[in-house]
Amino acid sequence: MTTYSNLPENSKCLVTGAAGFVGSHLSRRLLGGGCRVTGLDCFTDYYNRRLKERNIRDLLENPAFDLIRADLADLENDWFDGVEYVFHQSAQAGVRASWGEEFSHYTRHNVLATQRLLEWARRTKLKRFVYASSSSVYGNTGKLPMHEDDLPRPLSPYGVTKLAAEHLCNLYHQNFRVPTVSLRYFTVYGPGQRPDMAFHRFIKAILNGDQLVIYGTGEQTRDFTFIGDIVEANLKAATTGHVEGRVYNIGGGTRISVNGVLEILKELSGKPFKVRYEPVQAGDPPHTYADTTRVRNELEFMPETSLQKGLAIMLDSFREVD
Repeated sequence: MTTYSNLPENSKCLVTGAAGFVGSHLSRRLLGGGCRVTGLDCFTDYYNRRLKERNIRDLLENPAFDLIRADLADLENDWFDGVEYVFHQSAQAGVRASWGEEFSHYTRHNVLATQRLLEWARRTKLKRFVYASSSSVYGNTGKLPMHEDDLPRPLSPYGVTKLAAEHLCNLYHQNFRVPTVSLRYFTVYGPGQRPDMAFHRFIKAILNGDQLVIYGTGEQTRDFTFIGDIVEANLKAATTGHVEGRVYNIGGGTRISVNGVLEILKELSGKPFKVRYEPVQAGDPPHTYADTTRVRNELEFMPETSLQKGLAIMLDSFREVD
């Protein structure tokens, strides 16, 4: 069982992407542990910014939370005085949207922004710099489970930019001793998930009585990870000694097909629904599954939330939205 981690009280933290899905949950947990949090978000129009405003509504009422509305790629050195821990969660998200003319947004927000933040970090005294990477760096490795030492073969421009930023973190650690740790998230879900992601779309369609759309046959498999476990992994990465420069898979521990997920949702919701299958989308790997041996051994991290329980929590959150 996971021993829950907390940073020292009054630790000063920077959370980039603080109004996003992971960033808002992480900021809430840090504040609950007595930390002071500076959140940064540029509120891109990738999805309705009203959802981001809702994510941080309660955070803005906390006197220990400060919000900077700015683009990290326009970083100014005096923004983050006194920060001890960085949780770099911001990114231009979305595998399917990363093709074509949109690619410049991905290079700016995923690569350039990370490089600017690392340049700032090498001139300050941080205790830890935790970078949110992605299982998208693996692509179609042809090998399961996916291990951190496997050769990355991204299938999408998004995956390429996340891998590039991960390499930058490693370079700044090797050359300037920036205390980076990279976490490769495997398909994060839970309350507040982005509206373009599968579970959000599925649950919304079920509750509205709409048809569900699946890209592919539904037999593609994923390692789904609950948001609470992602937050805990970040805290473990920030507080565990002698792990600077390391990369870790953060998976939920269960590999299941999309069709299998639909069966769970049918049982939890008690509602029948129709499914329409569309062609697979460019950039989507057929399978993901995390080898979590390294993170178990070095960070003593194990996911706590089963897929059944996590989906029940997410379903309830939709019913409670005002």
